[in-house]
Amino acid sequence: MRRIRPLLLCAALLVTVLPGSTAAAAAENPGPRERQPTPLGHVVPAPESVREGGGAFTITDRTVIRVTGSSGEARRVADQLAGLLRPSTGYRLPVTTQPGRDGIQLRLTGGKSPGKSGKSGLGAEGYRLKVSPKAAVISAPTGTGLFHGMQTLRQLLPPQIESRTEQPGPWQVAGGTVTDRPRYAYRGAMLDVSRHFFSVEEVKRYIDQLAMYKINKLHLHLSDDQGWRIAIDSWPRLATYGGGTEVGGGPGGHYTKADYREIIRYADEHELTVVPEIDMPGHTNAALASYAELNCDGVAPPRYTGIEVGFSSLCVPLDVTYDFVDDVVRELAEMTPGRYLHIGGDEAHSTSHEDYVAFMERAQKTVAKYGKTVIGWHQLTGAKPAEGAVAQYWGTSGAADEPEVVEAAKKGTKLILSPANRAYLDMQYNEDTPLGLHWAGYVEAEQSYSWEPGSYIEGAPEGAVLGVEAPLWSETLENSEHIEFMAFPRLPGIAELGWSPESALGWEGYRERLAEQGPRWEQLGMEYWRSPQVPWPGGSR
Repeated sequence: MRRIRPLLLCAALLVTVLPGSTAAAAAENPGPRERQPTPLGHVVPAPESVREGGGAFTITDRTVIRVTGSSGEARRVADQLAGLLRPSTGYRLPVTTQPGRDGIQLRLTGGKSPGKSGKSGLGAEGYRLKVSPKAAVISAPTGTGLFHGMQTLRQLLPPQIESRTEQPGPWQVAGGTVTDRPRYAYRGAMLDVSRHFFSVEEVKRYIDQLAMYKINKLHLHLSDDQGWRIAIDSWPRLATYGGGTEVGGGPGGHYTKADYREIIRYADEHELTVVPEIDMPGHTNAALASYAELNCDGVAPPRYTGIEVGFSSLCVPLDVTYDFVDDVVRELAEMTPGRYLHIGGDEAHSTSHEDYVAFMERAQKTVAKYGKTVIGWHQLTGAKPAEGAVAQYWGTSGAADEPEVVEAAKKGTKLILSPANRAYLDMQYNEDTPLGLHWAGYVEAEQSYSWEPGSYIEGAPEGAVLGVEAPLWSETLENSEHIEFMAFPRLPGIAELGWSPESALGWEGYRERLAEQGPRWEQLGMEYWRSPQVPWPGGSR
């Protein structure tokens, strides 16, 4: 997963990459009267199909948001939309169930809305956005689809819609119809909260950003050598002691069960499912330091604040190891409504192959015992994946262990693709990047985007691919600004690979659409890398 080389962590402040002055921003952006509506297809991820129409819909001080029927799901999305639009427009935008043919309308169709292709419906996440001069109508079989449609509507409005203060407008949406649904069911982003701890509010901020691009899984890496980040009642020192440090020797931290439930609640509001990871049998020094009895020699090692990997291991022969695994999985499963639970399994260099196979077999059975579907890093395929297990591939094309992955995929193991030299958001952009590592190479925006998930692993059935995920490891990252600088502009590209049909993909068209996201990120106060490969408004200074 990481194979870290020693790196001197940069302590200097990150040089800002955002436009500096109001005057400069005004020079770059046309005035309100000059704005033209964003073309319907100019969003990220690219929609499945777009049919341009005439005219444009304009949000005014008389616009209402209409919810069809009494659905709580539709009302929730309508309230979220109103909360987004009110500050920048200055309009009341009342949410109403009163019938009418005008305004912004959210309609739950109960699964009866056919896709444009006619082959099937829009599914659990699809939507249709139909815009005329009189109304902007989002229809979907589910509240999830309405939420994704809202994100598309959001991107079709000017970037100033993201402002928390009133702006002059106009607020127009181009006419036509967007019919859209995802290519893959699993579209994830991973945040490593173990190497450096991130607060609940910092996690929520990242959730806000992920939701904009229709990411639907938040994978939280909750344990590693440097810190244990989730409270476990039956083993309290895991969090209180094992969570008390981080890379570089900082204070660390952990989530209480209430904190974790709040993250889950907020993620659910934004249509993301939390996938918790407890990495084992390796990457376990924080647990071993917390409880001496988990060590084969009964001696607890000191807590660890470096970035090397592969030196720690749970003691496979000990019965107490499986009491520990059972308790942790049980408590985590009780708190986690989503179907997946990630057990890591990578870089267990201090565990013999025989012990690794034995441990992973028992750990997988424990996950199943508590009603969850197991995910493991792709080294799981070197053991024996349980029926229904998912392997997350972080290697690069042609890696030595790829044949094991291919064989497992042919036997039914589903794959999440996270190739390190494409999807790892913590890789440096170039040799001058002040944050990140480069053990998998330097990864610029085009390299991160230009690969095909369905055929990336030669020999693996295309149907075995469950989806994609963009991991963000935090050896060098300490706050939200660091997260944003490394995730953007690469994260939207991974999101597009997971959502958009293969026919809609292509770097030249994508880079133009990506460039249009820059002003939106600036309105949101986000840091981002102004990649010279992208034609940002105003240049890449």
